[in-house]
Amino acid sequence: MLVNVNVDQQEVREMLRQQIEQAVKEADHESVFWDTKELKRRTCMSWTAIQETFFFEPGFPKRKIGTKWYYPARETREFLEKWLQRLPS
Repeated sequence: MLVNVNVDQQEVREMLRQQIEQAVKEADHESVFWDTKELKRRTCMSWTAIQETFFFEPGFPKRKIGTKWYYPARETREFLEKWLQRLPS
């Protein structure tokens, strides 16, 4: 027995586009603030490396609440992307 399946490629592309768009929106809104553990995870850097490279740079967005540092996610991501671009190759 032979089965024939027809797939509307345009419809499949549109479904994939919508799912990707939704995933990007969810990832973009996953958190408002990062803590130090999340900053280390996002940068793949140790705490020492973070402090030696960009932590004390003017303009690095951080707030200390009690004994814990918090970093606004969107602003921190933007700072880090610009910081990395400024580094010599």
